[in-house]
Amino acid sequence: MHAGSIKQHAKMLRFFIFFFLFIHSCVAAPKIPAAVPATKWLTLNGQEPAVVARGGFSGLFPESSASANDLAISTSSPGLTMLCNLQMTKDGVGLCLSDIRLDNATTISTLFPKAQKTYKVYGQDLKGWFVLDYSADTIFSNVSLVQNIFSRPSIFDGQMPVSAVEDVLGIKPPKFWLSVQYDAFYMEHKLSAAAYLRSLRFRGITFISSPEIGFLKSIGMDALRAKTKLIFEFKDPEAIEPTTNKKYSEIQKNLAAIKAFASGVLVPKDYIWALDSANYLKPASTFVADAHKAGLEVYASGFANDYRTSYNYSYDPSAEYLQFVDNGQFSVDGFITDFPPTASQAISCLSHQKANLPKIGNALVITHNGASGEYPGCTDMAYQKAVDDGADVIDCSVQMSKDGMAFCHDSADITATTNAMTTFMSRATSVPEIQPTNGIFSFDLTWAEIQSLKPQIQSPFSTSGGFQRNPANKNAGKFMTLVDFLEFGKAKAVTGVLINIQASLFHY
Repeated sequence: MHAGSIKQHAKMLRFFIFFFLFIHSCVAAPKIPAAVPATKWLTLNGQEPAVVARGGFSGLFPESSASANDLAISTSSPGLTMLCNLQMTKDGVGLCLSDIRLDNATTISTLFPKAQKTYKVYGQDLKGWFVLDYSADTIFSNVSLVQNIFSRPSIFDGQMPVSAVEDVLGIKPPKFWLSVQYDAFYMEHKLSAAAYLRSLRFRGITFISSPEIGFLKSIGMDALRAKTKLIFEFKDPEAIEPTTNKKYSEIQKNLAAIKAFASGVLVPKDYIWALDSANYLKPASTFVADAHKAGLEVYASGFANDYRTSYNYSYDPSAEYLQFVDNGQFSVDGFITDFPPTASQAISCLSHQKANLPKIGNALVITHNGASGEYPGCTDMAYQKAVDDGADVIDCSVQMSKDGMAFCHDSADITATTNAMTTFMSRATSVPEIQPTNGIFSFDLTWAEIQSLKPQIQSPFSTSGGFQRNPANKNAGKFMTLVDFLEFGKAKAVTGVLINIQASLFHY
């Protein structure tokens, strides 16, 4: 396959993965039946964690577009909080945009191709098209939004106008969160986020967050009168907070001091559950417990269905949300997410499931080679994990060895699921009745030879693209004979077993 075809296939693969994750998120979270008792959450106040939509449904539509905001409200559970990243035009109008530069989220570069500038922002030179160089009228009349994460579909690019803060407030979201990221930078250029907020009289604003202590302190009395919660945002631990010139890791050591000017903190999710070099979860930090002890709510950011996350979640975005709210030790007080329906479902439908949620109907769960997304398929560990996960029926596709041993394996060709190519390459043959390509077939090896092989976990996704499954267990487990499989099913008292007889047995 030539390079162009490979790139095209990779692009299509990313699209289908994204589409699946989008469908995963698009069903509004159902209401919990009235008979279910109220859940006691391990949040600071014992209340349900908040779902905060970053720019609406920004996982699909351009951030803070009207469509993103409308879809977020219509597909998420009640009480959704809409987050707007505040940027300011040169005439002091507040816009909802992800960055102080327009070029990553709008069509500005095609309209004014020679208008790039360089500004020093927190000690770093940034080059681009900056919001503060344009009037609101210029932006509203000429500029349209694009998806600011380039791996996401671009089909809505150039079709939607930039939203003013007042536009988003005008749709009356259940709650509204204004994120003020660059107040010190704007102040250097004679623009004031605090003055802009006072012009709005803080009306309709539930939360205001900022990584700048000085800004939060400057609006403290106004926010108190308006009953607006102030949230201090932690950046990278080694980054410098501009008011105190201290690293955020140093500020973290005294969370009690934050309580004097804020009611909560916002942190990247790895402050709470960090990943090791192999992309597995490390033990949880004490950040949530420490913040709750100081009387601070904790909000976590960085959640999206289409981001690569820990292998512990098995590519299930709901599992990641549950890790932060239903782990038996603590719960964050809310998420910042690009896919608010998924977070809503995790909280309303999937959390505390064993204790609280009744089963309205029973769907029969049948495995595919056991828990073959966690362990190599058809191994003892894959079947054990399937039973532990609550599978009703476990399956066995029967293959035969050369000496007549019936065992469980997905295919008569064992090259993709074992290391047979390194051990028995000379035994590869062609069997056109089974498949068009050469393979190493079970019926050409004795059971002892098959047992000597290492099983290998399979993935439907391209491993070169980073979508490998659970590499820590990629060779774990042993293949089971049909007799052992049946005994296992009987011992575990599963509802049933599914035996699949393949055409390759007739060749045997």
